[in-house]
Amino acid sequence: MASRAHPVDGDLSPATDGGDLPIKSSPHRHKVGIPPKQNMFHDFMYTFKETFFHDDPLRHFKDQPKSKQFMLGLQSVFPVFDWGRSYNLKKFRGDLIAGLTIASLCIPQDIGYAKLANLDPKYGLYSSFVPPLVYACMGSSRDIAIGPVAVVSLLLGTLLRAEIDPNTNPDEYLRLAFTATFFAGVTEAALGFFRLGFLIDFLSHAAVVGFMGGAAITIALQQLKGFLGIKQFTKKTDIIAVLDSVFSSARHGWNWQTILIGASFLTFLLTSKLIGKKNKKLFWIPAVAPLISVIISTFFVYITRADKQGVQIVKHLDKGINPSSFDQIYFSGDNLAKGIRIGVEAVAIGRTFAAMKDYQIDGNKEMVALGVMNVVGSMSSCYVATGSFSRSAVNFMAGCQTAVSNIIMSIVVLLTLLFLTPLFKYTPNAILAAIIINAVVPLIDIQAAILIFKVDKLDFIACMGAFFGVIFVSVEIGLLIAVSISFAKILLQVTRPRTAVLGNIPRTSVYRNIQQYPEATMVPGVLTIRVDSAIYFSNSNYVRERIQRWLLEEEEKVKAASLPRIQFLIIEMSPVTDIDTSGIHALEDLYKSLQKRDIQLVLANPGPLVIGKLHLSHFADMLGHDNIFLTVADSVESYCP
Repeated sequence: MASRAHPVDGDLSPATDGGDLPIKSSPHRHKVGIPPKQNMFHDFMYTFKETFFHDDPLRHFKDQPKSKQFMLGLQSVFPVFDWGRSYNLKKFRGDLIAGLTIASLCIPQDIGYAKLANLDPKYGLYSSFVPPLVYACMGSSRDIAIGPVAVVSLLLGTLLRAEIDPNTNPDEYLRLAFTATFFAGVTEAALGFFRLGFLIDFLSHAAVVGFMGGAAITIALQQLKGFLGIKQFTKKTDIIAVLDSVFSSARHGWNWQTILIGASFLTFLLTSKLIGKKNKKLFWIPAVAPLISVIISTFFVYITRADKQGVQIVKHLDKGINPSSFDQIYFSGDNLAKGIRIGVEAVAIGRTFAAMKDYQIDGNKEMVALGVMNVVGSMSSCYVATGSFSRSAVNFMAGCQTAVSNIIMSIVVLLTLLFLTPLFKYTPNAILAAIIINAVVPLIDIQAAILIFKVDKLDFIACMGAFFGVIFVSVEIGLLIAVSISFAKILLQVTRPRTAVLGNIPRTSVYRNIQQYPEATMVPGVLTIRVDSAIYFSNSNYVRERIQRWLLEEEEKVKAASLPRIQFLIIEMSPVTDIDTSGIHALEDLYKSLQKRDIQLVLANPGPLVIGKLHLSHFADMLGHDNIFLTVADSVESYCP
């Protein structure tokens, strides 16, 4: 970084303070404002409000009569009382079409997703009956379609199987699933009620892309059992174990009829999806394609009795609506802690998808709605349900107007449970595998990964870490890696903030990073450094040491070029939003170190919170009020050769 001299325009006074450089005191210098001293209680309440109640949820209740407040409170908990008042036949027409469309998509998906969770297929249907009804009353999104989803089903099944074998102890496995669902709901509702939803939003976009891509491949590989007709299949989810199980069974375990069914309908499903993607008006084709595939394949297996030729089928599917499961939830014993842990982990990845239109969604209210939905669901034989990516997109494109589309879908599922479940007896597992593979393909977002690589290499490492963790180890390890790398990135950014040397843009009073603006020139005898972060205990020593290194490097270059020595170090503090006592001590140490080297420390544009703390700690007195300026230009104008 060369010291490029560029004299600052202005009428310079020859007066000096006895040093090497003359000093000019600007008659128009503005003083840095000091905010009035705040009452500690008021300051705490302001911070608390901005953290948890920044949207002022009670603003609508102010100055309202009691009856109005009661109605507003009711609408706040149950939005159906708000939008329901303006509901009409035109909206119902849109909701009816959307509800029937997503029902045709959810029924075959639910049967397959339940298998991912190692549960009987009927529990997938149960989970698309009760939860959508609860959400329709309490949820605020018009577009979200509720039900089981592939990634959460796989994660839940993996976590549950690690505790209880579903084959040897199916009853205990089922009870643990209901327990996990109950505590997943409790966790969601509590986080939403106490406005702490941000606590689980710890996955960066890059980590989510990697995790979802890895989970999609893992889910697709798991479907090879049904797709190829393999009877003996590994219980592990990593790619090496799965492929080893697939190829070891190649000689005797594959069934060509099953492969023919699976490959034919997977081609049909992917083609339908391509048609819908190219022409948005034909969205209904990929939406109804799974149900059509189930109907045709089931009929084909039934008339040919392909099940006697080794084609594996769903077999018996119980009729009837959800039975009560309250008495099956663990509220004590060893499995209670397991259920709580699994439920919390399920919440971590089961985040909501909502397609925005011309309205806003309160994230905390959504979490309460999803939480209550899962609590009620756990008591009615459902496992964890959330917003489905694919179904919500279809719901939106189908023209849904309100959450009534969820009610329509729920009614269709109810009719299926009451009358149509025997028809699924001959549904081949291969078609369910094809439907799931087709559903998870969009989760592999290669374009997003490429963009992440171009934009941020550290983000790309997080993305690939999550991806490879899922496919080579397990879903929970992939999730752990994603969380760990996301936290590591946060810690790195907090503990190693960026700093930059600033130079003057010619013919202006603007100072910018000399690496970004090569035309920017440094003022002889002055080094200006910008700190791009709050200064806390976690980074204060690094900031001080980095500034000293910048100074040392510049002094060496100045000496080699026979330029005036550095006499003034200006720290541009506009990006420094806050500072704690450790940060102030770091500035004190820097000031004392510079004093020994006859270099004056100067601060430019400290924010209100920072300047207030500098005065309270008396560092401003130590530094001298004349050495705190409104802008870098002001400080250079005062200390300019």
